[in-house]
Amino acid sequence: MSIWSNIFYPPPPSAFVAAMSVISCASLAHSGLSEVRGRHLQYSKFWNTGRPSDDARRARISSRAGMLLLYTPALASAAASFGVLAGKRSLLLGLALLLHFFKRDFEVLFIHQYSGNMMLDSAIPISLSYFLSTVCMIYAQYLTQGAPEPAVDLKHAGVVLFLVGIVGNFYHHCLLSKLREKGDKRYKIPKGGLFGLVICPHYLFEIIGFIGVSLISQTVYAFSFTAGTVFYLLGRSYATRRWYLSKFRDFPKEIKALIPYIY
Repeated sequence: MSIWSNIFYPPPPSAFVAAMSVISCASLAHSGLSEVRGRHLQYSKFWNTGRPSDDARRARISSRAGMLLLYTPALASAAASFGVLAGKRSLLLGLALLLHFFKRDFEVLFIHQYSGNMMLDSAIPISLSYFLSTVCMIYAQYLTQGAPEPAVDLKHAGVVLFLVGIVGNFYHHCLLSKLREKGDKRYKIPKGGLFGLVICPHYLFEIIGFIGVSLISQTVYAFSFTAGTVFYLLGRSYATRRWYLSKFRDFPKEIKALIPYIY
């Protein structure tokens, strides 16, 4: 308990935040397990992995529009947080969330190359998940105002990790975008950066970024959401590596899914 109280703010007297801490982690972990089992959220290279007879009846939107739908509501909630948050830590959290989702929308508009569509019934729950998690993280931080600071201050380490994560994620997204010429919809084996070690270094840096956000926040909800994100990306990266192995005979077997030399 002493370690807990040294690192985290006391859990707020909010049944909503307590419930969402459990729900966020559990739902993301379940989604990660579903990825491993072959039941994918249908976006990116997995957008058309459902049964053809079912997919033909389902609403779909362009990948670019779908990705904007995923991130823009969360971006708006992060921007609105500056109307309620106060104090250095809280403002750093709001700024980190704003930069994270601004970067995502920027990449959607100017960096990513798209080759397919997105199923609307995948886009909507993902969008709601991002929006609710952002709102809950902001609300959990708002409830800490006036509470004593944790004995161990991790916000500066969190800023460093967040910046490492967001820069590394952006860099590897840029490498992915350069794999295709305009109009080319073929997938290729990524190269450069950490792609020689893992097939999803952008996921690895996303995890590092969210760990940074958790350290800035030091609330139970932030750590809970980050733990769920780790579980989901472990599953998604496993499914991505399996997909590359099935599509490319020359895919290097030594390349791991997410963690160099380990996983």
